[in-house]
Amino acid sequence: MSGARPLAITDCLNYGNPENPEIMWQFAQGCYGIKEACAALNTPVVSGNVSLYNETNGVGVFPTPSIAMVGLNDDAQKILPSSFTTSGRALFLAGETCHEFGGSLYLKSLYNSVVGDLPKIDYEAELKLWELVIEANKKGFISAAKDVNVGGVVIALAKMAAVSNLGIQASMVCEDKRDIFSESFSRAIIEVVDEAGFIELAQKIGIKVEKIGTVGGKSLTCNDVKISLEALRETYFNRFAEVIEQDI
Repeated sequence: MSGARPLAITDCLNYGNPENPEIMWQFAQGCYGIKEACAALNTPVVSGNVSLYNETNGVGVFPTPSIAMVGLNDDAQKILPSSFTTSGRALFLAGETCHEFGGSLYLKSLYNSVVGDLPKIDYEAELKLWELVIEANKKGFISAAKDVNVGGVVIALAKMAAVSNLGIQASMVCEDKRDIFSESFSRAIIEVVDEAGFIELAQKIGIKVEKIGTVGGKSLTCNDVKISLEALRETYFNRFAEVIEQDI
């Protein structure tokens, strides 16, 4: 969420063996989903490629359609980073959080299960989120923004904290304590400069925003989750190398 208005996408469609009917069904459904989203969001597919037969010992990879998007920002000096910028600034969550865990990182990590139905995608809510970030950036109300995706709010916060080397003290209102990991669509974490202006704009556009915390400190805290910034950065920057090296 750089503050640019999305214009078009390119895709890389990665799947297993299409001679397997189940894999071919996955591939077809992925294509239909991309078509539906692009039509609703007015972001045509201008290029792309397909990678098939990705499998090990006859087991195909999880369906992995990857999307890259190009957009236009009216001011090249107002490109929003996706990590924290300034200690003491307020942090807001934009969008609705529901108890939604179908196909989530939470289920895969804790229960080794890839099950359930994905949340329904609300394209109108997605467009409102885009409009909020774009207009708030133009007006100078915000200084950073990151979409909430795999792993939910707490993982988005962890990524922002690790990259910026700034902590965060956050508290999110939840009906269920696990909802900090919910993967509801059309949400973003936004670092705000002008709280009054930002809230007024959100109300005008018609999107829910909630102040969840303040940037700063040497740890990440979000409801029941707490980890030091040092430990967080060690995992974020070094764990991948450790996993690869143990197989060498």
